[in-house]
Amino acid sequence: MATFICKRLVQRTISHIHKAKLQRRICQSSNLHQVLPCFSNTNCILNKTNSLIGSRISNERQERQLHLSGALGVLVQYKLSDIGEGIREVVILEWFVKPGDKVHQFDSICEVKSDKASVTITSRYDGVVKKLYHEVDAVALVGQPLVDIETESSEECVKQQEDVNEADTGTEVSRAADGVKTLATPAVRRLASENNIKLADVKGTGKEGRVLKEDVLKYLEARQAPTPTPQTSEVLLPSTPAHFPPKPTTAPPPPTVKVVQQQPPVITTPSGEDRIVPLKGVAKAMVKIMTAALKIPPFGYYDEIDVTQLVNLRKKLKVIAEQRGIQLSYMPIFIKAASLALLQYPVLNSSLDEACENLTYKASHNIGIAMDTPEGLLVPSIKNVQNLSIFDIASELNRLQALGLSGKLGTQDLSGTTFSLSNIGSIGGTYARPVIMPPNVAIGAIGKIQVLPRFDESGEIKKAHIMNVSWSADHRVIDGATMARFSNLWKQYLEEPTTFLLSLK
Repeated sequence: MATFICKRLVQRTISHIHKAKLQRRICQSSNLHQVLPCFSNTNCILNKTNSLIGSRISNERQERQLHLSGALGVLVQYKLSDIGEGIREVVILEWFVKPGDKVHQFDSICEVKSDKASVTITSRYDGVVKKLYHEVDAVALVGQPLVDIETESSEECVKQQEDVNEADTGTEVSRAADGVKTLATPAVRRLASENNIKLADVKGTGKEGRVLKEDVLKYLEARQAPTPTPQTSEVLLPSTPAHFPPKPTTAPPPPTVKVVQQQPPVITTPSGEDRIVPLKGVAKAMVKIMTAALKIPPFGYYDEIDVTQLVNLRKKLKVIAEQRGIQLSYMPIFIKAASLALLQYPVLNSSLDEACENLTYKASHNIGIAMDTPEGLLVPSIKNVQNLSIFDIASELNRLQALGLSGKLGTQDLSGTTFSLSNIGSIGGTYARPVIMPPNVAIGAIGKIQVLPRFDESGEIKKAHIMNVSWSADHRVIDGATMARFSNLWKQYLEEPTTFLLSLK
């Protein structure tokens, strides 16, 4: 509007100026040819003015269009970045957003499950979710888009740096009525909301007091547990009240028992159609690992260990551990004994490359523990066992077991294993033939502890706590004598626990 008014003013001004000049020229000359150029000049100036004003209007329109396009935002394809450990595909476990939701940086977008760990993917941008590329339980490939996000500014799309964080990143913060901060992920917050739980009432065990999924589950179990009703004290009545009839001296005849002959069970053949289930997650990973394990020529070694002294020692240590808030099983002692034996026989803590040309002796004892989780067999590892005490190992083992039960083991927990132990005794096994997980060269399977008769030094029978162990070693690298010597040293630490003192640093 202002441009139009300016144009009209310029036209009127020029018109008045040239009108005055034209009147003077007409008064001074009666020749019509001398007057005509004035009209020509006036039209020329008006045409130039119109051209300049039109150019200015066009520029203003272009600037206005550019400004509006920036406000509309830019659509970004948020792609699944490389999680590491050679992972090329994941399974979508849960979406935390839907089309139309507004997200901010570090907000959780979805939770995915690889063949090794579950990971929470967080947002890199501020904007609005426009499209989800996968359904729940679908397979997403690394490098392919997960969601479309319309950002508020094109400056956010200069370079796409997709960071894959674990569940504790993208944590939401809320405040209770008393002003105390409560940290929790959207998945945990949703779980608490579905069970009518106030997060402020749940004690968080995560980093900076964050409420984890297992914290909510423990709180829910404690709330649903039946409260024991106090037993009412017995009221002593007079033995023979006057108004009560005397009890009969003879016992009543025993009731007749009617024997019902049971019919043999009827075995029915299940009906239905065969189902084809695609291999995903842990099951698919086991196929790959076991296929690679078949290339290893294993060497088996089995032995029996008398852990009677260890059983008595653990009873005392368990009380001390409970005072520190630690649950102490036999496994931390087995792990520490293995680490001490690996210091004497480091070849069992090595790895062989795929070309079988180089053997790498690992400086850290990252001992993996085979766990039976709801998602299948997983092997998280306790890092740098050579620098940890038995109580430190027990605390870390408790943490890994809690994460395994809740399906929250991270990539860091499941990577870097250099030596493995499997406690088949926890489910009643005695012997096993453990499979070596490449690139490791050795693994052990520990059986259950049984009370069996044995002979002492004088030939008398005694009660002993016996445990069996089964070792598997890569025979390309480890010979039988080395495996036997390592097992004997590990056995000595367990049969005579006081020998720990000679090797601890």
